[in-house]
Amino acid sequence: MSAPAGSSGDHSSAEHSPSPEHSLSPEQHNREFWDDDADDYQAAHGAALRRTPDAWGVWRVPEADVRVLGDVAGLDVLEYGCGAAQWSIALAGQRARVVGLDQSTSQLAHAAKLAHAARASADAGRALPLVCASGTQSPFAAASFDLVFCDHGVMSFCDPDATLPEVARLLRPGGRLVFSHTTPWPYVTYRHRTDRATRRLRRSYFGRREWAEADGTVDFVLTMGEWVRAFRAAGFVIDDLVELRAPKGATTTFGWDAGWARRWPAEQIWLLRLG
Repeated sequence: MSAPAGSSGDHSSAEHSPSPEHSLSPEQHNREFWDDDADDYQAAHGAALRRTPDAWGVWRVPEADVRVLGDVAGLDVLEYGCGAAQWSIALAGQRARVVGLDQSTSQLAHAAKLAHAARASADAGRALPLVCASGTQSPFAAASFDLVFCDHGVMSFCDPDATLPEVARLLRPGGRLVFSHTTPWPYVTYRHRTDRATRRLRRSYFGRREWAEADGTVDFVLTMGEWVRAFRAAGFVIDDLVELRAPKGATTTFGWDAGWARRWPAEQIWLLRLG
């Protein structure tokens, strides 16, 4: 998980002030952000992510509860924006053949350490391949994977008009794309003064795909209709949409408001299949 937010910005970026100004391309901006921020990010959130590696979003909702990935044993799986690869390591332990991809060398340095430690503790097993590459132009052959997934990864931080055709290229017929990301609601209800999502709509839901700030990530935030049309254009069929709700008494290292996220969905998971 990189972050939402994960997700590959900081989980808290969804509640930060959106600003349209950025001089680099979104992908370049996010690569620089993650290379600079990876050590601080893992220091703040890495322990929590390691405690619950196969869980979703800032509230760490267990995969065992939502069951969106299913049985991964024997599948070729790509984590699409793996960060420190906590998810990849967990799925490798479930006998998936996992590859972790991220564009940040700093995040992958953390991933390599964790993967090495996990393999040493298991005293056997296949090494976890880690690939530093763009999510929009990956080095893999067509039809390489049965499942592509991310938890606040590439699908949050790269243009879906580029990533969805790339994932379609990478998947085998009938293959699945499963990803979590931040919903539009924290962005459109954000209040500068309190640095929080609020109960009031403060900016338009329409007309904007990129939300950016100088000290955080550039996030791609589409309307529901835009997502559906993008999925269809890339050849995907929607199997489900799971809106994540903060559990009662939930806490997080990411600074999000659990009370707000119990009333409105701050995160969601799309389940797609290549038609």
